[in-house]
Amino acid sequence: MSRSLPPGGTIGILGGGQLGRMSAMAAARLGYRCHVYAPEAESPGMQVAAAATVAPYEDDAALTRFAAAVDVVTFEFENVPAETLATLAPLAPCRPGVEVLRVCQDRLAEKDFLQRAGVPVAPWRAVEDLAGLEAAIAVIGLPAVLKTTRLGYDGRGQAVIRHPGEAAAAFARLAPKPLILEAFVPFVAEVSAIAARGEDGAAAVYDAVENRHRDHILDLSFAPARLPAPVAEAARGHAQRVAEALGLVGVLALEMFLLPDGQLLGNEIAPRPHNSGHWTMDGCAASQFEQHVRAVAGLPLASPARHHDVVMKNLVGPDGLARWPALLRTTDVVPHWYGKSEARSGRKLGHANRLLALGSLSTLEDEAALRGL
Repeated sequence: MSRSLPPGGTIGILGGGQLGRMSAMAAARLGYRCHVYAPEAESPGMQVAAAATVAPYEDDAALTRFAAAVDVVTFEFENVPAETLATLAPLAPCRPGVEVLRVCQDRLAEKDFLQRAGVPVAPWRAVEDLAGLEAAIAVIGLPAVLKTTRLGYDGRGQAVIRHPGEAAAAFARLAPKPLILEAFVPFVAEVSAIAARGEDGAAAVYDAVENRHRDHILDLSFAPARLPAPVAEAARGHAQRVAEALGLVGVLALEMFLLPDGQLLGNEIAPRPHNSGHWTMDGCAASQFEQHVRAVAGLPLASPARHHDVVMKNLVGPDGLARWPALLRTTDVVPHWYGKSEARSGRKLGHANRLLALGSLSTLEDEAALRGL
């Protein structure tokens, strides 16, 4: 696709979750149709899409029909098999491309890439077997975090090793192999930044945010992060550097740890819209989802400037469902529901953005900032 996609064009989205749903809604506002491809019927993304294909990601015939029905392909989460994107790439433009997906699907490749891109990371070692784990512990020390290199998210696929006697059980429990051992980081805050990069190489980076987790799932994001300005700008710079080094066309999130001395360590790259960027839906004129659509469709990127400070609250499981009626009645809160039918424990059902006057978040205690959430 050498020029921008005209209104009425069709964007194919691999994955039918809430990120695909919100991307499709942003695309519709810009005049595009979306065709969602996912193995699960009645997924949140399919509920708002113009067309849907329900088929396995390995179904070459279904992928060929899908490619013929769309003008460009993107994905809403990085656990789509890279082979799926490789099958589609000769048939339709894929944004981001398969190499971006391959880097971000494998924690070993991701850590190596971050270091080569100039983003500091915690010490790490690849772990092939139990002897390799013992050797890695000897170098990195304890405590340390043992993780799968693929398919882990929201705390899945990892174990903290605090004593040598815990190593064998942790290694046996985690799969698939190989694994990665990372030094335990004594961080004081978790920070992320969303960067968009267009086909023309232009970049737009949103303000860095401070994130808090509960049970390994993002609970709250504070936008902007309540950090010294040089640290916040460094976070934005890291995100832009990663997007440029990847040759990204789309949106990514870079998750980082803030150390007591002010240093930022890169943790993970998410090469698509991200939970910690949901605040942009109501705090900016153009959300992360609009930026992603703009980049994928070859449009100019929009301004990432904030017009409000925002606190984003994730609505998870039965507790999230119980909060919903009150959120609908709260005047300075904008609620978003994902269309999921079951409120299982740990399942993201929606989110809510509390809007605050521009520049006010840094002066508020948490109790005041979270009022209504």
